[in-house]
Amino acid sequence: MDRQILVIGAGKSTAFLLDYFLNKAQEEHLHLTVGDLILDTVPRHVKEHPRCSTMHLDIFNDDQRIEAIKAADIVVSMLPARFHGTVAKDCLAFQKHLVTASYIQPEIKAMDAAVKAAGLVFMNEIGLDPGIDHMSAMKVIDQIRDKGGKLLLFESFTGGLVAPESDNNLWNYKFTWNPRNVVVAGQGGAAKFIQEGTYKYIPYHKLFRRTEFFEIEGYGRFEGYANRDSLNYREAYGLQDALTIYRGTMRRVGFSKAWNIFVQLGMTDDSYVIENSENMSYRDFVNLFLPYSPTDSVELKLRHYLKIDQDDIMWEKLKELNLFDAQKKINIQQATPAQVLQKILEDSWTLSPNDKDMIVMYHKFGYELHGKKEQIDANMVVLGEHMGRTAMAKTVGLPVAMATLLILNKKITTPGVQIPIAREVYSPLLKELEAHGIAFKEHQVPYLGYNPDSVAS
Repeated sequence: MDRQILVIGAGKSTAFLLDYFLNKAQEEHLHLTVGDLILDTVPRHVKEHPRCSTMHLDIFNDDQRIEAIKAADIVVSMLPARFHGTVAKDCLAFQKHLVTASYIQPEIKAMDAAVKAAGLVFMNEIGLDPGIDHMSAMKVIDQIRDKGGKLLLFESFTGGLVAPESDNNLWNYKFTWNPRNVVVAGQGGAAKFIQEGTYKYIPYHKLFRRTEFFEIEGYGRFEGYANRDSLNYREAYGLQDALTIYRGTMRRVGFSKAWNIFVQLGMTDDSYVIENSENMSYRDFVNLFLPYSPTDSVELKLRHYLKIDQDDIMWEKLKELNLFDAQKKINIQQATPAQVLQKILEDSWTLSPNDKDMIVMYHKFGYELHGKKEQIDANMVVLGEHMGRTAMAKTVGLPVAMATLLILNKKITTPGVQIPIAREVYSPLLKELEAHGIAFKEHQVPYLGYNPDSVAS
């Protein structure tokens, strides 16, 4: 008898996830049901597969949702994170395992005792970041501890970028995930981390001018800016005694300095709406944030305001985005500055059909072993195939699918609401990911510690 897998949500990140299940369906005796409000995004070969069914599923329709979950052996929620709680309540009520790629929601975390008592696995944060970052980090951290080493430093960066062969704009960037998350990144409080035993805070208006730089062999130089809270996983990783913990987002060198222009102008603000936004041109939008002048052009005012020379690469980057176009209309009613900026950027930074994206992840581990300080650098690079099969979808979807099958096959059995930091989870998963071209290169290097010379002021 087939085991029933219910996947709720059929967005961009599910291409590799669905294919993985269907490729395994025969030998693993699986039947896949894909439920979504809009089924147009489900590829034809998935819809027509003999071991797959699709269904119109509105998660706010209680009867429909409950019926679908009751019929499943395990549920994979690929919905936006805010909806996972609704699905989780039903999974607990009807004794179904649950897998999500999202950060653990507070309401799901509160179910931990009940989930354990029911003997269920609610696996969260099993995508890319969070997900592969947890597993790859814990593998090395456990290796160091197994030898008797003491962790002194942990740094981790992830970037969803454009592959070198598709990198054809001055920003060296295109959207590979939710554009809104890029525009509002870093807002809502100061970035927090610990450096050489001292807590550090970077306010939002300074975030993109405090970047760390590093090389990835074969792919050149990158920069990273701090995540909002680098200390989220200090306890989970067992790094309470580490002197430096820094987690961040990776971009090509020069991106953050240019992005800081939008921050300083106020274009990333999402807290108020712009009157008459739908009738404004891109040029009108830029002019909103500049002083009045009866004679100076918008271009001249912006250069003076931000002290950008005409031959500065920053100026070329701004012009490339058509920011000063007087014909292009915003066409969004009651838009916030962040929403307008997102629309402008999507014009220039959307992947073309044949574009390839690139995922880069980098970890640095500093530790002391037998009285000597050592360091391991580890990095992973994954290239996408094209716009429909991105590296982002691969690195998010495959870990979710693999974890689902491991739970079904009772290879992951520890119950509770959890993230993938236990050996029983990361050992088989990392091994199988490697077979799919998702692998880390680890290098033993001289211990450098936290290098302040690599950080821009």
